[in-house]
Amino acid sequence: MTLRDVAGRVRARHVVLLRLVEASHRPSSRFLLIPLPSFTARYDRDILALAVPALGTLAVGPLVSLVDTAFVGQLGRVPLAALGVNASVFSLSFILFNFLAYATTPRVAGAYGRGDREEAGRAVVQALTLAAGLGLAATLVLEAAAPLILRAMGASGDLMPPALRYLRIRALAGPAVLLVLAGHGAFRGYQDTRTPLYVSLALNAVNAALDPLLIFGLGWGLTGAATATAGAQWTGALGFLWLLLVRQREAKGLVLAWPRWRALLPFMKTGWTLAARTLALTGTMALATAVAARVGTAEVAAHQVAAQFWSLLALVVDALAVAAQALVARYLGEEKPREARAVANRLLVMGLAVGALLGLGFWGMQPFLPALFTDDPATARLVEKVFPFVALMQPLNALVFVGDGVFLGVEDFGFLAKAMAASAAGAAVVLLLVMPMGWGLAGVWWGLVALMALRAVTLGVRYGRPGLFERVEAEGDAV
Repeated sequence: MTLRDVAGRVRARHVVLLRLVEASHRPSSRFLLIPLPSFTARYDRDILALAVPALGTLAVGPLVSLVDTAFVGQLGRVPLAALGVNASVFSLSFILFNFLAYATTPRVAGAYGRGDREEAGRAVVQALTLAAGLGLAATLVLEAAAPLILRAMGASGDLMPPALRYLRIRALAGPAVLLVLAGHGAFRGYQDTRTPLYVSLALNAVNAALDPLLIFGLGWGLTGAATATAGAQWTGALGFLWLLLVRQREAKGLVLAWPRWRALLPFMKTGWTLAARTLALTGTMALATAVAARVGTAEVAAHQVAAQFWSLLALVVDALAVAAQALVARYLGEEKPREARAVANRLLVMGLAVGALLGLGFWGMQPFLPALFTDDPATARLVEKVFPFVALMQPLNALVFVGDGVFLGVEDFGFLAKAMAASAAGAAVVLLLVMPMGWGLAGVWWGLVALMALRAVTLGVRYGRPGLFERVEAEGDAV
């Protein structure tokens, strides 16, 4: 056998291997029952370019409330209590509108991936139009029902007048809050998470500058805090609108176009679907807090501390979820489902690794971390008892959060809502058994474990079956 014959056989075997790999990715292939994983690192630059600025944005998000609390806390107990009641009101009022970011990102990213600048612009304008309309409606409801809302939150007596003034001033920024959400979604879809970071930093800077000036300099007190926050939120909204116009003027890939009004109806349907998903999640977390409160005062205090740790750690992984939304939607828009699957696999691996590192780091801080958040020995001991739950759940949480981002990227909104509803129902069963069974605070956290485990199972089963990326691949092959 000559050297040329050997080389020919090697080439033939390589061709066979390549065809097998290609066949494993085709929708008609029996190999599709177990999707071929692709954990290549070649996507890391794109992932980090989106995730790192997104992490910064998520980190500075809570600073407005922290700055307000720091300044208002110097005014006394009643203003601080009024601020606390209103913080809960606005958090509950606007959390259901997060869909303005979640639904906008994949629509814009998909159009961007297809190179359809006009369709991307229409998606942006649809989101902004819906945000302005819903924000105005939210403002009108908050203004009209302010006394009823505050009484429902437990405000009365000396607390009611300052709380009412704060609510009515800050409610004027309702459209701004939702426009900011839509702006985040638009720029993420355009594969740009730096601009939202800059807008968030500017918003926080305006609030930090206005708070001392209005609260103490002009002597407006709590009213000054409300005015500063509303002004900062309008600064963010106008900043996003101006930057979108600049991007269009400089022809950087986005053409703002009038929306097709019929297209608003599917957008709203998507919004209500995602709002129902958010409601199921927040309802489960609220139920966990309520059950902890029934267990005991020290228990609910410890639960609150542990829940804050959990939320803080989630910020890191949420940044990867933002990257998942944007990149998966972009590749599907480009009709590259194999790339979408590969980048999703890579993100899940990165999420698992980050979750494991967070869990290990958190476990290492167990001896001294509780003492930083409470000086009550009983509460600190209870926090130590739930520490293992928070630490050991981090890898699981990471997979779920990144998985959410992937499913948002493929716009499988209906499945996400159903999966969340089923998971919330399972967790609720565990939580409702805590008191009758005498499980204590550990039982509350087993309920949260059930929530995350069920979410992981439902997402994992759907992810492993054909139809998530392959339906797009089939359309691409047919063209």
